[in-house]
Amino acid sequence: MAEDNKDQEKTEQATSKRRQDAREKGQVAKSRELASVAVLGACLLYFYFDATVMAKRLMDMMKISFRTSGRLTITIDTVQSLLLDLVFQIFILLGPFLLIVLLAGFLVNILQVGFLFSSESITPKFSKIDPIKGFQRLFSLRSLVEFFKVILKMAVVGIVAYLTIKGEFKMITPLIDLNVSDILSFIGKVSFKILYTTCWVLVILAVLDYAYQRWEHERSLRMSKQEIKEENRQTEGDPLVKGRIKRLQREIARKRMMAAVPKADVIITNPTHLAVAIRYQAEIMNAPCVIAKGAGFIAERIKEIARNNGVPVIENKPVAQVLYKMVAVEQAIPTNLYKAIAEILAYVYSLKQKRVFV
Repeated sequence: MAEDNKDQEKTEQATSKRRQDAREKGQVAKSRELASVAVLGACLLYFYFDATVMAKRLMDMMKISFRTSGRLTITIDTVQSLLLDLVFQIFILLGPFLLIVLLAGFLVNILQVGFLFSSESITPKFSKIDPIKGFQRLFSLRSLVEFFKVILKMAVVGIVAYLTIKGEFKMITPLIDLNVSDILSFIGKVSFKILYTTCWVLVILAVLDYAYQRWEHERSLRMSKQEIKEENRQTEGDPLVKGRIKRLQREIARKRMMAAVPKADVIITNPTHLAVAIRYQAEIMNAPCVIAKGAGFIAERIKEIARNNGVPVIENKPVAQVLYKMVAVEQAIPTNLYKAIAEILAYVYSLKQKRVFV
């Protein structure tokens, strides 16, 4: 009983089939924190290089909208046209930004899991609305880790924001004497500094989270020894059935080999342990061929069939041993044995000719 329980422990690494099945179900090692950091980094890069131009375009768009709306007669058609034009201008303004964010999120997911589409995770299942399983998921290790990550990120962002603002606090009082554009510029610089510092801290957290996701994924894929046996049985077949099939195949091959013995020109023996049947047809063969061979009982059976069918049995230990070890059934003999086999066949043919003349 103890051994049975031990077999059920998931201590073995997942097989390639287990990994492939999990991937098809959408179960892969993926960190959402990496995607979040990639999106945040893409936003920072975009704002770093294009924030001034974007702000100017936004101000110009607002000025044009206010001027146009001030000259228009307010009706349903004019308001609708004005709103549509405003939406279009906003789309043109934010289009490159949204495209960069989309590409960043897409690329980081491709780098993590490759190209993968699975409908398994969105397929409706009754187990997803099971209150007991839902309660278990709520207090599972994964949920606790996710909760800890949220708290940690909030704490990191709060600490970074506090330290950054504290360092810039001496510059807040002089803002009273500055114009609106300078105040907005100061706020933008401080905000960018906060986001920049936060991004680097979140990169470290994201890398740690990805390592944890990989570890947790590998742990969830672990298999017991019994599961590996069942998988091998399903993919490769039952070992008992496979063994029986192999025995039947060997038996069929042996019967076919024995049926070819009467067609042999000569049987070369060890003399008691080995027997090799040779056949040579000059019209269709480039070299003599081994059509049957065996050791022990099979060798005795080959010699018995040969004697019953008048096939000569010749004793030659070295040649018999080399043929048995090196040449498979229905395979031509190697060139280094041509001379020895030719001498044996010549002797056999001479015996046949003497019998004819007698």
